[in-house]
Amino acid sequence: MLDNVFLGMQIVLALIGGYQLSLAFFGWYRRKQKKQYEPQKSFAVLVAAHNEEQVVGALIENLKSLNYPKELYDIMVICDNCTDRTADIVKQHGVYAFERRNPNLRGKGYAIEWMLKKLWKHPRSYDAVVMFDADNLVSPDFLLHMNNDLCSGARVIQGYLDTKNPHDSWITSAYAVTYWFCNRLWQLPRQNLNLANFLGGTGMCFESNLLKEMGWGATSLVEDLEFTMRCVQRGINPTFNYEAKVYDEKPLTFKASARQRLRWMQGHFEVARRYFFPLFWQGLKEANWAKIDTAIYALNVYNVLVGSLLTIVLWIDLSIPGGPHFTSVFFFAPILFGAITILGAVQFPIALLIEKASWKSYRSLITFPVFLLSWWPVTLYAFFTQNNKTWSHTKHTRVIRLEDVQGKQAS
Repeated sequence: MLDNVFLGMQIVLALIGGYQLSLAFFGWYRRKQKKQYEPQKSFAVLVAAHNEEQVVGALIENLKSLNYPKELYDIMVICDNCTDRTADIVKQHGVYAFERRNPNLRGKGYAIEWMLKKLWKHPRSYDAVVMFDADNLVSPDFLLHMNNDLCSGARVIQGYLDTKNPHDSWITSAYAVTYWFCNRLWQLPRQNLNLANFLGGTGMCFESNLLKEMGWGATSLVEDLEFTMRCVQRGINPTFNYEAKVYDEKPLTFKASARQRLRWMQGHFEVARRYFFPLFWQGLKEANWAKIDTAIYALNVYNVLVGSLLTIVLWIDLSIPGGPHFTSVFFFAPILFGAITILGAVQFPIALLIEKASWKSYRSLITFPVFLLSWWPVTLYAFFTQNNKTWSHTKHTRVIRLEDVQGKQAS
């Protein structure tokens, strides 16, 4: 009986893995250039900041120099429970500083919800709201791309997430590989197939009327994923703009990375519990592939958890004398499941190749399997601590400007 349960779970995971592999093939091509529109949409550019005095100035300078009419956007920094000079620096740069004090409701989701209430009372109204983190840098044409998508009918848009420090450590290199992979072989295929894309926490654009209609309502540890689910439930599929790039600073050390990923997975468990079954059944009843696909994505955290535990159990079983005691799917179709495993692994170097990553990036593939395996204990610990809603801040201490990032990419 137990063996049949183990085998059934392996088959389900293999089917999900095969499904994602099949989607990845649609990321090999990019659609033709989108229609270009004259700048006409106005933007409230929101920056979430908690004790970011070291980096917020560089982002504001970057945003003030965007290739977009200055009269069509305003920069507003949410100085959330700051105890440093973040607000002072923001004011020195001549942009809006909104100071929030609420130590009981901590986290970006709560800060955004508070800020949007302020924004709707602001003397000026805006066509759309764009959100960044204080450690980001933004491509000069970002708002031009958002303007084009909004004029084409998009209501929620995710930009291309990249890293601004991919070669600082083996951890930042692993993040960079993950980002390139997700942009090209997860996000772009769904864009090409008219499925729903996933919000990534920064580089996001929302139609103002939609935000007023829905409210924010995303205050979990993964507010981006939660809002994605809410949108798709309503039949609003977030889109992906490959050309609109945002550069995010990633943690340098394994400890800081593990803490950040633990927060992500804790929040992911909560979102999966709340949204998987309603969205999956809704998708089945409506024969809506986008909703089913998004529900499967919500379940991803359980796929990692169950997959890692099954793999460990099967490894141990093979090492015990007199085994194996459990049946592995590889026994039934070794060529098929072996191919799925190999294709799953080669996706990462393929992503580097088609994203034209520097040759230095390929060296990170040596330690990248360690990074992937480290998700197992992080996810397991997150499962047992998923009710912990404590938000943890990732410190940023380096000043990197857009010309530095672009210079490194060119070399």
